[in-house]
Amino acid sequence: MMFGNTQPETPDNQWRRQLDRFVQAHQQELAALSWGLWQENGSGMGVIGIDLQPKPHFVYCPQEAINKLNSRVENRLQEIIGLVKHYKPEVEVLMIGIGKDQIKLIHFESQPAPPTCFTQVGKDVDTLLEQLEQSLSEQLETLSS
Repeated sequence: MMFGNTQPETPDNQWRRQLDRFVQAHQQELAALSWGLWQENGSGMGVIGIDLQPKPHFVYCPQEAINKLNSRVENRLQEIIGLVKHYKPEVEVLMIGIGKDQIKLIHFESQPAPPTCFTQVGKDVDTLLEQLEQSLSEQLETLSS
């Protein structure tokens, strides 16, 4: 097993590392957003997605869309489907990054828990969405220039 950077730095996979850096830097805000959206919509809308095209924005990925994609890719998304099925919004964050005709799973257990993050951040969902989208846009612009 090799650790470290095993993929070459290409535009097709650079977005994944940029998204990893963003998630690492904004874990508390993402946990707060995740909990706030869960409180508003439950699981009815699907999994939260971060679509990077044409500019970063948050979307919902409905369960039926994930299932259809899984069928088209010969059931290679079984792990993601399992995580979605057993998602515990009160202790973890689950999102799907979407970029360059690829997806990337974002999954972590937040410390503190998402409900506490939401209280500590002290912002409503719309404000969190706007600020996180702006921060990600700025980060991607900085890293690509």
